[in-house]
Amino acid sequence: MAMQAQELFKIKFNTAEEPLTAYCPYRIAPVGAHSDYQHGLISGFAIDEGVTLAYLPTSDGSVRLYSANFDGAAEFSAYELSQRAFDWGDFARAAFVSVKRRHRVDTGMIGVIHGSLPVGGLSSSAAVLIAYITAICRINGISLTQKELIELALYAEHDYLEMNVGTMDQSCEVYSKKDHLLYLDTLTDEYELIPQSADMPPYVFAVIFSGKERKLANTAFNSRVDEAKAASFALRAFAGVPYGSFKDSYMRDVPREIFDEYKGKLPPAWRRRAEHFYGEFSRVQRGARAWRNGDIAEFGRIMFESGHSSIYNWETGSPELKKLYEIMLECDGVWGGRFSGAGFNGSSIALIDPAKKDFAAEFLKEKYLEAYPQYKDDFSVRFINTADGVRLEP
Repeated sequence: MAMQAQELFKIKFNTAEEPLTAYCPYRIAPVGAHSDYQHGLISGFAIDEGVTLAYLPTSDGSVRLYSANFDGAAEFSAYELSQRAFDWGDFARAAFVSVKRRHRVDTGMIGVIHGSLPVGGLSSSAAVLIAYITAICRINGISLTQKELIELALYAEHDYLEMNVGTMDQSCEVYSKKDHLLYLDTLTDEYELIPQSADMPPYVFAVIFSGKERKLANTAFNSRVDEAKAASFALRAFAGVPYGSFKDSYMRDVPREIFDEYKGKLPPAWRRRAEHFYGEFSRVQRGARAWRNGDIAEFGRIMFESGHSSIYNWETGSPELKKLYEIMLECDGVWGGRFSGAGFNGSSIALIDPAKKDFAAEFLKEKYLEAYPQYKDDFSVRFINTADGVRLEP
């Protein structure tokens, strides 16, 4: 993957000079979907696929970037607070804006960025931002802690790109450790890396790309977040609890007992969003116990539960991803599965018995393409492993 970015860099910039590289892995989150932006619990892994940025510094602050995955170039000045152009280059602009809020930036860059898997559901946006931020900091002599890196990436996505995300993606990509489950409380930022039990049977994860790209900004993602906020705001009002401002209202603020007492007063959609939050909170706790105990079958069942709630309570899922979920449920050798990420097109993930992985891959492909033959050239099943999170430059 890194070699592809480096080779394209030399072609685009007509140079034999070896570029620097920044790398950030993608992440998968088997349980804990749609919880981080409600200050809930999440679990996840970094994986051995990701985003590579090949780059060199520029002394005049100019920025010129190309993508191996998208057409066109992104050009702007690091000295200016760049306005959005609403193209893939906005991620680089967001990274510069975020770093400049806290640090002096005198150096720009030329570069090529490359993602190793299809876009959709693997936190590619967070991985791209982290790759840019680590590169910007390296060439400008800025040292970051893990927490600072997460905060900078979150600001770039939340405040500049205006997606109401939480810290799950960034945390998985920064804190993770190979063969360990990241268990994170997004309210307190306390986390644990739960090692793989010695009793754990062999397993493999698969990323299943539906063939239909995801564009999060064009989905109902933000409206789902607002509905959960509305539920938390209303429940506290019903219970006579001080509720402050709407923008600072989160499901984590509302004890389950209050929801149980007043849920009948909520509009059905808001009630379902809350049901998903409380259910997912419990599923993350149960999933962590199953992982700690080496109970891979139970961990997979909880993944399926999470997927079901994402469809029926959070109400995400394109027809393609819902079909994939149904196929995974009936596939021998698949312990668990769900959408990856927000669930608006893109990818799904599955936890698979490696002794049956070839059968599972063929079964998933055959059944899915029976329903959606138009995706035969783009559908893919990729087996992946857990990995360490991003490495900060000293």
